[in-house]
Amino acid sequence: MLPLLFALDSTAVLGIIMLGVLVAVVGLVFLIYGPLWFQAYMSNARVSMLSLIGMSLRQVNARVIVKSKIMAMQAGIANDPRCPITTRRLEAHYLAGGNVPGVIQALIAAHRADLDLDFDRACAIDLAGRDVLEAVQTSVNPKVIDCPDPQRSKNPFLSAIAKNGVELRVKARVTVRTNLKQLIGGATEETVIARVGEGIITAIGSADYHYMVMEKPDIISKAVLQRGLDAQTAFEIVSIDIADINLGENIGARLQADQAEADTRVARAKAEERRAVAIAEEQEMRARVAEMRAQVVLAEAEVPLAMAAAFRSGCLHGAGVRADAAS
Repeated sequence: MLPLLFALDSTAVLGIIMLGVLVAVVGLVFLIYGPLWFQAYMSNARVSMLSLIGMSLRQVNARVIVKSKIMAMQAGIANDPRCPITTRRLEAHYLAGGNVPGVIQALIAAHRADLDLDFDRACAIDLAGRDVLEAVQTSVNPKVIDCPDPQRSKNPFLSAIAKNGVELRVKARVTVRTNLKQLIGGATEETVIARVGEGIITAIGSADYHYMVMEKPDIISKAVLQRGLDAQTAFEIVSIDIADINLGENIGARLQADQAEADTRVARAKAEERRAVAIAEEQEMRARVAEMRAQVVLAEAEVPLAMAAAFRSGCLHGAGVRADAAS
């Protein structure tokens, strides 16, 4: 009888210990996760205690997930029928390295501005390395980009030359709005600045005279906007404004002066060549004259010899008699 009672007492003690351990574990769990669970419950965020425990086991910051879901519920975007924001989706984006609060804030801003942006697209934009909140803010409030950008370019202005050869120095300001549909894979601000700069230079280069552009700078804006420079970019160009336009150098006149100087040098070189040829021909003619004179001297030297030979042969006397007879 006594061993039976001892066995019953041991079983009861073991049960009491196990019950105490269970109560302690439950109390510890409620102590750790109770405030978050109660906060989610009161906000109708629907985050269970098991989900909170699982987040800790998966090394997910439960506080970030709960606060993000509470923000989504309070803003009325959590129950979107196209793409509902669930706890599992928030955890997946967190584990992928995304900025969960930034995505929720961006969705709230897009919802207030009546922009077409769902949770999946916002997560994709965030994981692509873009600031989705800044993109939504830029889509609501367009921002201004300087062209050229003083932080990326050494030149403070764009240099373009009209058809008459006069240089114009231009500064432009481009107002852009984020295109959320092309934000993933779309070109960045650098591409927009480069395209706008190229368009401005082309528009000025197509003008016949520089004063036509200075009188109506809006022809540059119209010509650039008609080219559709925002294609395949993450932005939509709202307007292009010419902030400053100044007169530069007369490149055409300088080029003509340089060309005239080059032509003068060529003409001088050709004249010098002709002069050298003339001098050479003059020296050659002098040499030929000297040669002819030498031949004359040689011929004159042979006359006395011929006369002497004629006297010796008597031909000169006979020739003189025949000459007298003929006369």
